[in-house]
Amino acid sequence: QVQVVESGGGLVQAGGSLRLFCAASKSLFNFNTMNWYRQAPGKERELVASITRNGRTNYADSVKGRFTISRDNARNTMHLQMNSLKPEDTAVYYCNGELAYRNYWGQGTQVTVSS
Repeated sequence: QVQVVESGGGLVQAGGSLRLFCAASKSLFNFNTMNWYRQAPGKERELVASITRNGRTNYADSVKGRFTISRDNARNTMHLQMNSLKPEDTAVYYCNGELAYRNYWGQGTQVTVSS
């Protein structure tokens, strides 16, 4: 029943920008904190940014000042604006939310940043 879909990834030169999009089921999105995670090959999946239902945000130190997370509860959508991208930002990015003690994930969208 719960659906999570990401989009907006792509290939960009270092210093460039991308904007990621997430759409999720109403039951997941409307109340809960929503998150962006990323995972590079051979690396642990890491939390990039979070946003509460009230719009309070939190960021990983590695992206603070460069990424901005936002959400629209009425439309069940979330965005991640990524500026000043670095090659180390290269990863698959995942939209995530928790409902009834279960985590829900999209299929991921690939972000590749070249030097």
